[in-house]
Amino acid sequence: MTRSLALLAGLGLALGAASYAPQAEARPVVVDVRVAPPPPRHVRVPPPRAGYVWVPGYWRWEGHRHIWVDGYWVRARPGHRYVPAAWVHRGPYWHFVPGHWVR
Repeated sequence: MTRSLALLAGLGLALGAASYAPQAEARPVVVDVRVAPPPPRHVRVPPPRAGYVWVPGYWRWEGHRHIWVDGYWVRARPGHRYVPAAWVHRGPYWHFVPGHWVR
């Protein structure tokens, strides 16, 4: 009985170790395209919500064209300010800077 219990425990440890995968590091996605984004859409912002910040819509690159992403509310982070997503012109390319929080 002890031998089978030890074998079962060893098998459980082996399977547990084999299934462990460390969390991957988040890497920013770099988007540089030669096609300028269309002008931002003027959207009526919904009334303010206490404790939330409005994230404005932006143009996202979808492989061969720009797609509009609607704005949305996100929970405010005390001591931080939200910087909206933007396209920056760099030489012949347009570089996408995702929206992010800053202190």
